[in-house]
Amino acid sequence: MATVTETSNPSVTRAAASEPAQPFRILIADDQTDVLEALRLLLKAEGYQIETVTSPQAVMAEISSGEFDILLIDLNYTRDTTSGAEGLDLLSRIQEADSGLPVIVMTAWGSVKLAVEAMRRGARDFIQKPWENERLVSIIRTQIDLSRALRRASHLEAENRLLKAENLPTFIAESKAMQPVLELIARIGPSDANVLITGEHGTGKEVVARTLHTLSSRASRPMVTVNTGGLPEGTFESELFGHVKGAFTDARVDRIGRFELADKGTIFLDEIANVPIKQQAKLLRVLETGEMERVGSSKTKSVDVRVLSATNADLKTESAKGAFRSDLLFRLNTIEVHLPPLRERREDVPLLAQHFLKAYAQRYRKPVQRFESATMQKMLEYFWPGNVRELDHSVERAVLLAQGDSVRPSDLGLSERRESTSSIEEMSLEEVESLLIRKTLARFSGNISHAAEALGLSRSALYRRIQKYGL
Repeated sequence: MATVTETSNPSVTRAAASEPAQPFRILIADDQTDVLEALRLLLKAEGYQIETVTSPQAVMAEISSGEFDILLIDLNYTRDTTSGAEGLDLLSRIQEADSGLPVIVMTAWGSVKLAVEAMRRGARDFIQKPWENERLVSIIRTQIDLSRALRRASHLEAENRLLKAENLPTFIAESKAMQPVLELIARIGPSDANVLITGEHGTGKEVVARTLHTLSSRASRPMVTVNTGGLPEGTFESELFGHVKGAFTDARVDRIGRFELADKGTIFLDEIANVPIKQQAKLLRVLETGEMERVGSSKTKSVDVRVLSATNADLKTESAKGAFRSDLLFRLNTIEVHLPPLRERREDVPLLAQHFLKAYAQRYRKPVQRFESATMQKMLEYFWPGNVRELDHSVERAVLLAQGDSVRPSDLGLSERRESTSSIEEMSLEEVESLLIRKTLARFSGNISHAAEALGLSRSALYRRIQKYGL
């Protein structure tokens, strides 16, 4: 049964919409039990929820397993020490783990030099023992309020940058179905969390990945995109992790892999479901440890990379079938962003179509400015099996074929798309091949490896045809 702590002081509670108010949590660290008890009684009376520990190791264990609103830490933990070195080292470790967590330091051996060093390492304030109760409570209240304001500001800034598309890839989404997606992206973009982006082919998964990267603190570093399903199995490790000269026959020079290129930035692993099962263990290791070796080298390199991945397959089903490692899925899927198909967000069709129209009219220097009403109606009624990518290609075709300043229904070419094999004798060889590939991909739920095997093609050959036909 859940316990609700009641308090008459609204400044020491936090509440989400439709949820009961919860007291702010304070973690206190000191090696003296009488100090801990005195602080616990003082702050509990103010309505805070208190946790106490007696060592730096216990502090790190607590903040890794729970959420706290503020930390109050001593600077000395070993008997007869007065330098504050233990506390300063702990402060640095806390900042590495969560730079946004406010920390107040306290010591009986205070000095201006020690206070300055503590503030330099990220402390929000400094208290000397014995403390004044009123001042301590005031500092805690102020720092919690400031921390809340900073977090709100950071969240709002991310949302504003997303909605205004400031320095972001073009991400057009105003339909009701896309609002939860926008809100989720705004929340998780500034974090370092690994994100799995799912959805049908052509729904805009790479655009989401670029948006997440641009919203993050890694935006000044590169985002390296890898089509993992299109990498030949023999060069998979070399492409991702690099190789040294002489590692294999064609390794004439050292080569940096994609993970090294993405160090301090983001790596986007597209078509992640199509990584061969034998290669998944090698990918898992670098995700778990941040360590890897170039092919042919025994020297371990460390990389700091945020991993975004995308697939149109159901990885839980693939995992249950043994085609995708469950431990790799857990590493990739800290947060999942699912993109609805275009047919479920039809309100966005006019906005997207107009965006593509403007872009292609400018590119091809055509005077096309609008869609005829019948053309727009046709686009709204069309099923769009290829989603946003198909809409993009259709508008590009329409701009090229349009005569005058408007796009006619026939310019889109949608009625010319043959989906039935009953008219196969009327179709060109390329149309037949495109139809066969689409049906085979649908049969295997978009799994490239299975579809390529059924078609008698290599995965790279199938990828070339997918790109050729805009599937």
